[in-house]
Amino acid sequence: MRRADILPWMHKAAGGERLRALALSALCGAFVLVGGVVQGGSLLRPAGSGALAPGYVGSSACAGCHGAQSAAWSSSQHARAMQAASDASVLGDFNDLEATHFDSRATFARKSGGFVIETEGRDGARAPFRVDYTFGVAPLQQYLTRLADGRLQALPYAWDARARADGGQRWFHVYPAEPVPPGDALHWTGAQQNWNFMCADCHSTGVRKNYDAAADTFATSVAELSVGCESCHGPGASHVLWAQQGAATSVPHKGFASVAAKRKAPDWTIDPATGSPAAGVGRPIGDEVETCGVCHARRAQFAEGWRPGRPLADFYRPSLLTPDLFEVDGQMKDEVFNYASFQQSRMHAKGVACGDCHDPHGGKLRAEGAGVCRQCHLAEKFAATAHTGHPQGEGQPDCIGCHMPARVYMGIDKRHDHSFRAPRPDLSARLGAPNACNDCHRDRPPEWAADAVVRWHGGTRKSQQTYAAAFHAARADQPQARALLMQAARDPATPALARATALTMLHGRLSVQVTALMIAGLADPDPMVRAAALGGLAGLPPAERWRRASPLLNDPVRLVRMEAANALAQGPPDGTSVVERQAFLAAAAEYVDAERFNADRAESRANLARFFLRQGRAAEAEAEYLAALRLSSSVAPRVDLADLYRATGRDAQAQKLLREAVALDPRAAAPRHALGLWFIRAKQYHEGLAALRQAFELEPGQARYAYVYAVALESMDRAGQARSVLEQALQASPSDTQALSWLLQDALRARDPARALPLAERLRTLLPDDHAAAATLAQVRAAAEAAARK
Repeated sequence: MRRADILPWMHKAAGGERLRALALSALCGAFVLVGGVVQGGSLLRPAGSGALAPGYVGSSACAGCHGAQSAAWSSSQHARAMQAASDASVLGDFNDLEATHFDSRATFARKSGGFVIETEGRDGARAPFRVDYTFGVAPLQQYLTRLADGRLQALPYAWDARARADGGQRWFHVYPAEPVPPGDALHWTGAQQNWNFMCADCHSTGVRKNYDAAADTFATSVAELSVGCESCHGPGASHVLWAQQGAATSVPHKGFASVAAKRKAPDWTIDPATGSPAAGVGRPIGDEVETCGVCHARRAQFAEGWRPGRPLADFYRPSLLTPDLFEVDGQMKDEVFNYASFQQSRMHAKGVACGDCHDPHGGKLRAEGAGVCRQCHLAEKFAATAHTGHPQGEGQPDCIGCHMPARVYMGIDKRHDHSFRAPRPDLSARLGAPNACNDCHRDRPPEWAADAVVRWHGGTRKSQQTYAAAFHAARADQPQARALLMQAARDPATPALARATALTMLHGRLSVQVTALMIAGLADPDPMVRAAALGGLAGLPPAERWRRASPLLNDPVRLVRMEAANALAQGPPDGTSVVERQAFLAAAAEYVDAERFNADRAESRANLARFFLRQGRAAEAEAEYLAALRLSSSVAPRVDLADLYRATGRDAQAQKLLREAVALDPRAAAPRHALGLWFIRAKQYHEGLAALRQAFELEPGQARYAYVYAVALESMDRAGQARSVLEQALQASPSDTQALSWLLQDALRARDPARALPLAERLRTLLPDDHAAAATLAQVRAAAEAAARK
């Protein structure tokens, strides 16, 4: 994964932070928990103590009545997601083997009746650690160690559990291409390899993180060590009691507190004309797909206590189709665990659920290979050469190969994209998106594959995913991005997740029409769309923003209520009713609680600081920033805190903090930019110009850094250099209105209508509601026409 931050709800990116592969260790493979050799004892409570969390009974209690389901589960990877370390569960070879990676070295041995890993710790010194628990079985197994503060950390050496003939039965480093020394953000002792936050919720049952913010320690507990029955069905004590007392039909949900929402009975009768079912069925919030999505989604958790039937977005923020995770057309790039991919598919739109293809207890496909597709699609139509373009037979492409392209993560873990898309080599040629055809035909250009598809199926492409051009334009910061994104967001055939993504991309491209689209999105049936629309109301006057957003303080989904509180953080305007004020306070408390839940993360502390600042609670904001500094060496909270110090008249503290940030990460542009501004305000112009130049050179694609540096150059009578800087910046950020405006004015001062005209036209496209931009364009066009007549 290439990210500067883990939490998708982090509202402000850290400019200049190096983007590094931050492995979501608990979600990417199999793991082992290990404790320090000298510590011993049980790592998790109540696991190992014989006790169960209130309301839980354990999976063994289900077997008596549900034998077939229990037997299927017992052989699944869910059942073996976490086990006590033993000769049967530990897969790695601990017979005094050694693995090396750059300057790092690890040994794997059996000592004192257990399994021991010796490798470099936080201080760089080698130390032994004992394996206490195993996590998972295939295709790889990793290892964790327990620190004194209750943190369980993922070590970087993994065991390849595949057969030796397939390249397995070996140790390998999960970051093979780069060294990860102590102090590095990716070192196994750091926050990005922390089991308590990253792993536990999806690999055990009934997890309670139990982070103590005051002591900065964990006391994480689980109800059952593995992913058991109650992970999906909820605590089962009342259900068992219901069964023991005669299984009365009058008891709701057979004793369970809640169950997954049911879809209407689907009709998958195949239409012979199309080879596919003609009918579909709607899906309710909290259905089976969301049950699976709790763990099979790339998401950020902000609360505990999910139960089946509850909306996923009451506890988690699912990822949008962001550039770090998804290709421009929505195909998976990083490991995203299927949920977001499936949401883009025609199958999802038709009401297909995970259990239609996968046995929910054993985890296996309901039929072998492409046979699972033939449950609903005629083989004689879709396996035919007329459809595939390839002769039938062994080794030829099938449904899975063409419509579920695979990617490999963690070195050896093969995953299939679940958006079930038609191969689009034409998009590869135009936009750079990958395609299934060239996954096989790597020696051919995408244009060759696109021509073949046209020969087989004609020139019109039918696809559920029609937003690639819009996302490409937005990622490339092209002037036409606004219009294309609005089209994608308006189209009811666009999957809700893609519409939410389009609205989020429009946040920085506001206009009267965009604001109207955001307001319409507030009433969308999908909570992700409503949440995204709330984030686009920043351009409204405070009273109007309150009028539009405040009804969503009472939204049925917690994520939306939290977003409403964040959009209205300044609080209710004068004249607001007591009921409305209470709704705001309740939603704001939910927002604060959500960030407090992740108080072990620096980014959550920084989010909370920004929220408090917008409420005028500077002292509380400062405390959160200081907490973030203690948790992380990231420069982002340091830059923000320095700005708070500046705003409260503590310039000396601001300068000291910015210098510390520069020393922490010399490659980060943000603290150098902020330090440059500090020097300018202090009238130390040469020092300021030097720092601004360094920020621009470190991150030339950041248009704001370029603009400020250019203005500083101009103020020192170096307009030619300023022009060169902004022309370079405009290449990287073609839609930056500040750079465009400066260059346009520069062209007008030079009486150069030929240079001014394309700039004025682009500025008018980007500022459709700006009357001055319209008037300037008219004047430039007139001047250009006059010059042409001479």
